[in-house]
Amino acid sequence: MRGPAVFAIAAVLTLATGGYVYWTHMKAALTPEGLASANGRIEVTRVDIASKLPGRVAQVRVREGDAVRKGDLIAELDTAELRAQLAGAKAAVQRAVAAIARAEADIAIRKAERDLAEAEMQRALHLEQTSSGTKADLDRRRAQSLVAAAQIEGSRAALVEANAAREAADAQVAQIEAMLDDSELHSPVNGRVEYRLVQPGEVVAAGGRLVTILDLSDVYMTVFLPTGQSGRVALGSQARIVLDSVPDAVFPATVSFVAAEAQFTPKTVETQNGRQKLMYRVKLAIDAKLLETYRDYVKAGLTGNAYVQVMPNAVWPAALSVRLPDVAG
Repeated sequence: MRGPAVFAIAAVLTLATGGYVYWTHMKAALTPEGLASANGRIEVTRVDIASKLPGRVAQVRVREGDAVRKGDLIAELDTAELRAQLAGAKAAVQRAVAAIARAEADIAIRKAERDLAEAEMQRALHLEQTSSGTKADLDRRRAQSLVAAAQIEGSRAALVEANAAREAADAQVAQIEAMLDDSELHSPVNGRVEYRLVQPGEVVAAGGRLVTILDLSDVYMTVFLPTGQSGRVALGSQARIVLDSVPDAVFPATVSFVAAEAQFTPKTVETQNGRQKLMYRVKLAIDAKLLETYRDYVKAGLTGNAYVQVMPNAVWPAALSVRLPDVAG
């Protein structure tokens, strides 16, 4: 019994292998001249929402699967300590403002004292010249005038210092307010939440990821083409994508990237010739406006076949004419 069973299994495997080889050759024969075909998988750009600051997570406003718009608040860090620092910085600003006012008032007083000292010195000089006053009195008035001038310079220096303190305090307020803004994490793209990585109350380090979002405006399929075909693919060339999940639909796409160097064919990529070891990676981008309507059909991870123009004058067959799913309902 063991011999016939082994023979039966071998026969089945031979038939399956032969069937697959026949299918791949038929697929190659059905691909019109000037077009290349390959299998691939829909991929979506992932955006990590990470914290610029270390801190405790106060709340996460989204769940996995939620749709988000650009600018939506995703998560918040606890800001109690920062708000206390902000209050102290604002108090420092007020102290600096008061110091500026005192310095300006002191300058005005010192100028008045200097004016008075100069007037008294001129009077003492007149009296000394008319022999009505003494030289000692004149010297004293001159000294008072010099002291008053020096006091003005001291008050001006105090004003400069007060202004510098005001600028430093203002800068500290701005810095803390910027940190408060950074404590609120917003989505930079329109997309869908793929992973929620933290819970409220957890402490994250600077650069720690909180949420991963799929950027639904940047959806593409990656395919691998041999040298003979990839060498003729130009950026912007037309392409068609037929997904296994919606085989009756044909989605338009364009070539957005062609690798500069070949790489070994990934195990998940089926090729018509098993000897094709080195392939070139090609990205087929799907229009963002089209995705707004058909995002429920074009999802990350879906497999399908892609067809790429490798000759600019290649004609698309009727079977690969653009056909989009009916979303009227």
